[in-house]
Amino acid sequence: MRRVVITGLGVFVSIGKDVETFFSNLMKAQSGVHRIKQFDPSALSVQIGAEIAEYNPADYFPPKRLDLLDRFTQFALLSAQEAMRSSGLEVKAEERPRFGVVLGSGMGGAQALDDGYLNLYARQATRLHPFTIPKIMHNAPVSQVCMEYGAQGPSFATATACSSSGHAIGEAYHLIKFGLADIMLAGGTDAPITYGMMRSWESVRVLASGNGDPRRACRPFSRDREGMVIGEGAATLVLEDLDHARRRGAKIYAEMSGFGMTSDAGHITQPTIDGPARAIRMALQEAGVNPEEVDYINAHGTGTRLNDATETSIVKEVFREHARRLCMSSTKSMHGHVMGATGAVELAATVLAIQRGAVPPTANFTEPDPECDLDIVPNEARSMRVRIALSNSFAFGGLNAVLLVRRFE
Repeated sequence: MRRVVITGLGVFVSIGKDVETFFSNLMKAQSGVHRIKQFDPSALSVQIGAEIAEYNPADYFPPKRLDLLDRFTQFALLSAQEAMRSSGLEVKAEERPRFGVVLGSGMGGAQALDDGYLNLYARQATRLHPFTIPKIMHNAPVSQVCMEYGAQGPSFATATACSSSGHAIGEAYHLIKFGLADIMLAGGTDAPITYGMMRSWESVRVLASGNGDPRRACRPFSRDREGMVIGEGAATLVLEDLDHARRRGAKIYAEMSGFGMTSDAGHITQPTIDGPARAIRMALQEAGVNPEEVDYINAHGTGTRLNDATETSIVKEVFREHARRLCMSSTKSMHGHVMGATGAVELAATVLAIQRGAVPPTANFTEPDPECDLDIVPNEARSMRVRIALSNSFAFGGLNAVLLVRRFE
């Protein structure tokens, strides 16, 4: 079995269209939440989202290509572009059969789907755009990224709601670890801020309204938290066999060392303690790490009443007395819940925390909740040496993914 390292990062989200801006805004507890601008949200009871501001697709893609690209695929291509550029990777022709892509998405081509239904039902169209299916399908970003970079190895899409990119990265890690690939682009993308999607999420009654100040709407672990905020964007990581990375003198951000995935087999929307706890233990076991060695957890931390209290209980269950010594923060407080991309966005934040010796805060924290009584790094970033960290993703449907990364030594 081989060691796997992270040699490239790309992020395209509401608080940053590149890695440097993203991490800088995390450190400043800068929120990307505002009133939705892609369409008129006046009819909605929740009118806010962590939307990528001032995004014009024509600034990045020629019109002919945009005919084939839903918004979520555009974001995937842009984050992959930065990841490849930051890695300095030039894949040779003979390496392409062992170079693959795994990307997760919870919602797929939501914009193309919304547009199609609007034309079909509201405008009585008898014929839809001929590229509707290639734009909607969950594997569209994977296929487009494969074509962009000539990746001919193991490539597929994952769709496990908000664990989608956690599963994508974990599976890509295992493909390299067990010798089926040498290089993988892995991450996730979602663009779920459409009228239809927002109406659907409203009905679940888990969204924060943002009345008053939208920027402070998402308040994970706070006593007065009221829900999550839907976000959009993508993040992609370059995973590489250590020997391959060393041969080309690659910069190594961190080492990927463990992956746990489980199913609650319980409730479709309410998480259990057992399922996520088993996923954390699986990641620790694979990495050969004792619980007391973990320094930081990037929490799932959605900001909902149930999830935050349950996640606190999960961490206490696994880490026991060490739970009060480690620190845990939720970056969703700033970039929102990016659905299927959120695990990749948060792993990027975790990797940067390791590399730069600074942990991002849980922004917008107001007052402690007795049910969420761990060190959640409230409001201000913290300088500290992070050697081993976890990134948690606990999805609707009870499908869990936990990633363990460590400082490369």
